[in-house]
Amino acid sequence: MFNHRNVPFAAAFAGMVSVQTGAAFAKTLFPLVGSEGVAALRLGLSSLVLVAALKPSRLNFRDAGVSWLTMLTYGVTLALMNLLIYRAFAYIPVSVAISIEVMGPLSAALLTSRRASDLVWIALAALGMVGLAIGDVKGEIDIRGVAFSLAAALFWGIYVLVGRRASAGGGQSVAVGMTIAAMIAVPLGIAQAGTALMSIHVLLVGFSVAVLSSMLPFLLDIYAMRRLPARVFGVLLSGSPAVSAIAGWVVLNETLTPTQCAGIACVVAACAGCALFSRPRADA
Repeated sequence: MFNHRNVPFAAAFAGMVSVQTGAAFAKTLFPLVGSEGVAALRLGLSSLVLVAALKPSRLNFRDAGVSWLTMLTYGVTLALMNLLIYRAFAYIPVSVAISIEVMGPLSAALLTSRRASDLVWIALAALGMVGLAIGDVKGEIDIRGVAFSLAAALFWGIYVLVGRRASAGGGQSVAVGMTIAAMIAVPLGIAQAGTALMSIHVLLVGFSVAVLSSMLPFLLDIYAMRRLPARVFGVLLSGSPAVSAIAGWVVLNETLTPTQCAGIACVVAACAGCALFSRPRADA
């Protein structure tokens, strides 16, 4: 039966579905504005909306127990996560890139685990990621895509750990972090895409990507991370390769092989096991 104790799990899952769906739509803009251009749209538009809606200038970070160093690290991490994984998408399929990137939060989960059962779910999710990656290979994978995905994995792992500390400021922390990230990504996007960023079609799709990939999921993440241990949140995010493979199939017509389906089953089982046998910490 669903109760309030399951809400953090539901928030984390909904955020994961949203961000991976947004990633698939983002790739449709690559021929028009490039990977940096898409990152600029996603972070820039998200920052504008969140600052207007949440007014983060009213937040007293000292009272909330959040340092500016934490917020700076959070913002830089958001920027690098986006820039690196979008660059990876330019070289390899979305599902393969996400399968590699998710090793970041899985590593965070492993490093912070204090329960033997969590290691079982991590191993099962890792097996699923291997199936997804192998099943998607139709020739040699571009090593540049792998390298960018590994770099994105590092910063996603940092995001899981730093985001928990930043979550003390609630949604206003997201607005501040998004603004810092936008200050890094927007100049790079303008340098790559120029006036193409102002096309009505690009702006409309870019706004959809911003909502799906940044505004909604990061707010949900902040809510979930305030209530879930880092190891549990990290394992829940291991469902990202499965969701990205499905989103890539629906949005980008990236077909799924039997091996991928087996990988998806492993990842879903890992997420279900985590949700069933782990518990969020009590509210402060």
